[in-house]
Amino acid sequence: MARQYPISKIRNIGIMAHIDAGKTTVSERILFYSGKTHKMGEVHDGGATMDWMEQERERGITITSAATSTEWRGHSISLIDTPGHVDFTVEVERSLRVLDGAIALFCAVAGVQPQSEKVWHQSERYSVPKIAFVNKMDRIGADFFTVVKEITEEFQANAVPVVIPIGQEENFAGIIDLIHMKAVFYDETSFGQYFHEEDIPENMLEEANQWRANLVEKCAEQDDTLLEKFLEGQDLSVDEILGILRKATIARRVVPVYCGSAFKNKGIQRVLDGVINLLPAPNEIPPIICATDETGEKRREPKDDEPFSALAFKIMADKHMGKLTYIRIYSGTLGSGTAVLNSTRDKNQRVGRILRMHANRQEGLDEAHAGDIVAIVGLSDTKTGDTICDKDHPIHLEAIEFPAPVISISIQPETQSDSEKLGEALMRLADEDPTFVVNYDHETSETIISGMGELHLEIIVDRIKREFNVKAQVGRPEVAYRETATRQVEGAYKHVKQSGGRGQYGHVVLTLQPLDPGAGFEFVNKIVGGRIPSEYIPSVEKGIIKAMTSGPFAGYPVVDMRVELIDGSYHDVDSSDFAFQEAGRAGFKELFLKTNPELLEPVMSVEAVTPEDFMGPVSSSICQRRGRIESMDSVKGNKLVRGMVPLGEMFGYSNTLRTLTQGRASFSMHFEHYEAVPFALAEQIVKKRREENKVR
Repeated sequence: MARQYPISKIRNIGIMAHIDAGKTTVSERILFYSGKTHKMGEVHDGGATMDWMEQERERGITITSAATSTEWRGHSISLIDTPGHVDFTVEVERSLRVLDGAIALFCAVAGVQPQSEKVWHQSERYSVPKIAFVNKMDRIGADFFTVVKEITEEFQANAVPVVIPIGQEENFAGIIDLIHMKAVFYDETSFGQYFHEEDIPENMLEEANQWRANLVEKCAEQDDTLLEKFLEGQDLSVDEILGILRKATIARRVVPVYCGSAFKNKGIQRVLDGVINLLPAPNEIPPIICATDETGEKRREPKDDEPFSALAFKIMADKHMGKLTYIRIYSGTLGSGTAVLNSTRDKNQRVGRILRMHANRQEGLDEAHAGDIVAIVGLSDTKTGDTICDKDHPIHLEAIEFPAPVISISIQPETQSDSEKLGEALMRLADEDPTFVVNYDHETSETIISGMGELHLEIIVDRIKREFNVKAQVGRPEVAYRETATRQVEGAYKHVKQSGGRGQYGHVVLTLQPLDPGAGFEFVNKIVGGRIPSEYIPSVEKGIIKAMTSGPFAGYPVVDMRVELIDGSYHDVDSSDFAFQEAGRAGFKELFLKTNPELLEPVMSVEAVTPEDFMGPVSSSICQRRGRIESMDSVKGNKLVRGMVPLGEMFGYSNTLRTLTQGRASFSMHFEHYEAVPFALAEQIVKKRREENKVR
């Protein structure tokens, strides 16, 4: 079946921003103005199309990235609305991995906020070209040019306004299009669906000419021929500006900046024009290259006649369809019923149905092509980050890296009948969300669930109760502590057991050495002369890794360690894989306690925005939580307090902050690194942990 749109007329874009910058409202306007919906949903009344989960509508925030598609000026646009809350950063990460371009949204009042920085850096990691949209120009304190300056300074980006506002705050009336040099006003009776262009108002002509000159200069800098024309005093044509602006945007040398008010229905159509004119089609991004050991490089051009390759970037459970696997097709075509290879897991699978998604609604397709983002029914063994490809032309695409969870709670079914349902619910939710991890603690006989923050786990528990109808009890939050060594030690351990028949013998000599934070685990085999047969070396390493998962100091995972196997001995009859595994495990545990082990805790980067009147109480509240203040700045009449605070001290901080500031302050935090727990506190934590384990 022929594709509906040529690949050059496809745009795969996402909307990314700090929480409450207006991403979902912008998405709703895009769908309305492009004719995909006939009524604009609003976030505040729970009617937004893209916020379809009950939890999203109740809280007024986006929790899961929602995909949809629409049409604008003869182009097909696949749009992903991503969450802004730091707890759901996985949704942004996996979306940016498969998108060709993005709209970076900024609040005209707050400017560049903490999560704005995080998502911007995520997009840079995947080399995603961007256009910027400064939203909420109608709000008190809105300042377009200050936000442009912040984008330039904070991200070292070449931010170039392509429109400027006509008025601001309650006087925001429309925009001036600097490319076409026209004033654009929107018809409020049609919810901004209709607009008209007219000459630039006399009182703004000088300012418009200045910013037009800035635009022309920035464009001319990108091309020697145009630069020569500019230096000769000639103006650039609309086609010349759009042509060079497109090249520079795709090359990430320029970030075009738009402005408007999504809630007041102004400025969105120009952003849609920017998506079409300036962001890349799938065939304008570099081909997928996979390095292999045997054949060098494998390349996949974004063409329909290439072998099929795709990346699974999201898993979702649908109560009617079952498991949906969202994929981005990088090359080739895919038909329903096709047999494909999951090269990540080396499993053959069969594609059931192919669906084009519109939030939580679907449209069936017979075939999908290079550049498409679709959902597949039938890929039961596929996980997030897996490569799906033609079984005759295997390829491995770069997987998606996800951050490790930083907070844990225990969860138990209330009744025996809920036990099986809870297990199924946890398995399905862990399938959907790679930052949600489920473990069973054999020492305490508890199921432990871990996530990125309090809100993340709160949503998970809420979904377990509502979607899966499971009654469950939740334990108190637990911090994901770690253990590490502080000094090098060397020692031997001999595992010897005799029980009448064949015995067990494994003897190892180990050196344990601390590594720099974040270095991970290194195992070095220094055995010479066959002191331990080579087939037993992996068993020693396996035993050490097993011991590190539940450290001997307090039962937390051991990190940043180098273990050298330097000597040992074996018995011709009694030595075995199991014996050397036990020698490695017990030897590590015994030696680790001699390294002066210390406890590590996750430390969060915290940013609190507060009115100046409450600056003292907010700063004190951070210090009282073992935090250290990094900086204090003024931001549009408010104070911004930046600090580093241990996660264990941040539980319930949102309620404390509301109480201290009469509900006028807000804060955000994200994981920064691990630090050593103060000695006195570490003793308390270890003692309490050991007592709990004894009771259980």
